[in-house]
Amino acid sequence: MELDPRGSAEVQKELECVKKDFDGLKEKARKDFDVERLSNPYADTRVLYGDLDAEVNRILLGIDMEVGEVLLADRLKEKGRHIDLIVSHHPEGKALANLYAVMDMQAGILYKYGVPINVAEGIMSERISEVERRLMPANHTRSIDAARLLDIPIMCIHTPSDNAVTNYLQALFDDRKPFVVSDITDMLREIPEYAEASSETVAPKIVSGSDKRKAGKVFVDMTGGTGGSKKAFKMLANSGVGTVVGMHISEDHLKEAKEHNVNVIIAGHISSDTLGINLLLDRILAPGVEVIGTSGFKRHERK
Repeated sequence: MELDPRGSAEVQKELECVKKDFDGLKEKARKDFDVERLSNPYADTRVLYGDLDAEVNRILLGIDMEVGEVLLADRLKEKGRHIDLIVSHHPEGKALANLYAVMDMQAGILYKYGVPINVAEGIMSERISEVERRLMPANHTRSIDAARLLDIPIMCIHTPSDNAVTNYLQALFDDRKPFVVSDITDMLREIPEYAEASSETVAPKIVSGSDKRKAGKVFVDMTGGTGGSKKAFKMLANSGVGTVVGMHISEDHLKEAKEHNVNVIIAGHISSDTLGINLLLDRILAPGVEVIGTSGFKRHERK
């Protein structure tokens, strides 16, 4: 929680609100309540199958761990490399179904950057409902069903690692204070995950504005479930943000950014996810645990 852009104090207050809501529920309603919400503020991060007390020596980790990757884990086991745990960055199962529930945090982040909280919550409410409806028809449990049949523990870590990359990049830009927009892309290419993506897949790219424009105040927008409200660009421009650095952007959002003269840099989706996971692993991975990367993820240690 210490990496959450809102600050750990606000996250703790949110948990206290959840506890208050839980305490007010009748016994029948408590049966359907996800009790992990009382201690874990991120609904898109869950252990999806397996024993919480099981020993883990080797992890198969990727950005998207679908049925194919679960079968890969089983195949590696057949070849003598036993996989104790599958870790997906993008949520699966109930963590995917409840992805919309973490999007409330975006209002708190916008507030931190000068958008009135009532306005931030108002523009996010409509977007959260849209994402919830979009997720409803998905077949959420395919990879978990496969993991259960093969008896391989599986979990997903989404917002915590997105918080890690957001925190890291925001601190970098706040410290080095890029003057023009191209300074930001240059800084990104100095980071191994983005340097590798630049040569192998997708390099950081300016999609709104130009390389010679002044960067102004930089806002790293890489956490909070998925893309927020397109209306945020007007609010951010009015609050003094000059450049937004994100993982991805829709055409509707890009149109809004251009209309309000906000520079936008797409750092890269998979490369940003990879950076976030690596930063998180540097903090939490126990010595001696082997991580096998797949599905877009490559391990870069910073210890």
